[in-house]
Amino acid sequence: MTARPPREPDPRITVIQQELFDARRSKADKYRALVVGRPGVWALVKYELAAMLASWVPGAIGLWLRSTFYPLVLGSVGRNVVFGVNVTLRHPHKIHIGDNVVIDDWCCLDAKGTDNQGIAIGSGVFVGRNTILSCKNGDILIEDRANIGFNCEVFSASRVRIGKDILMAAYTYLVGGDHLYDRTDIPVLQQGRTARGIDVGDGVWLGAHVVVTDGSTIGRDAIIGAGAVVVGEIPEFAIATGIPAKVMRDRRQKAEG
Repeated sequence: MTARPPREPDPRITVIQQELFDARRSKADKYRALVVGRPGVWALVKYELAAMLASWVPGAIGLWLRSTFYPLVLGSVGRNVVFGVNVTLRHPHKIHIGDNVVIDDWCCLDAKGTDNQGIAIGSGVFVGRNTILSCKNGDILIEDRANIGFNCEVFSASRVRIGKDILMAAYTYLVGGDHLYDRTDIPVLQQGRTARGIDVGDGVWLGAHVVVTDGSTIGRDAIIGAGAVVVGEIPEFAIATGIPAKVMRDRRQKAEG
């Protein structure tokens, strides 16, 4: 997946309500645009068959059905990929998964967008239960051997990269986009958006409940303490904690006794 330039502020109102409640479009057309992401009857039929016959089935039979039907709608799937029960796929043709990957129960992989590349998951990746990977015309790149805990969310309106061998604890939130709020005469919801993206380097450990804000970068092998909010740049090998996260020390230096 090639890098994309940061998106400039978009003056358009891009809230999901506009797409859902557009009276000019039929329900079937809105469903196809928001969920399937491709025109044509055959794309819709394949998606519906995968969802109806495989997504909800428990046990070993369900694992086999999903390993059989999901590759029919996904962009590409490697060897030995496990899909848990009730995994939600949106715009699945823009989702690419490497070898030896686990997508746990109740995850949502949403590659929605009009001109984005979508979601690319490397090999040896674990995505924990209830985790959401959500694109709003952005891209998400998860590199090899990343471990993403339960109930995490990665949102991208530009480009979010999660490096190799990262450890992301439960309830971590990467927010790869932001709302404009300059005007006070209309609600924030009705104003435009901006998206600069997020880059998390190789070997990073993000503690539970960490929030990484749009435009932030975290250098390789850094550790972000539980509950911290990352705003801006964290250098490599740093240990950072707090709101906003501040560097406490460099991991390459011995702690003072």
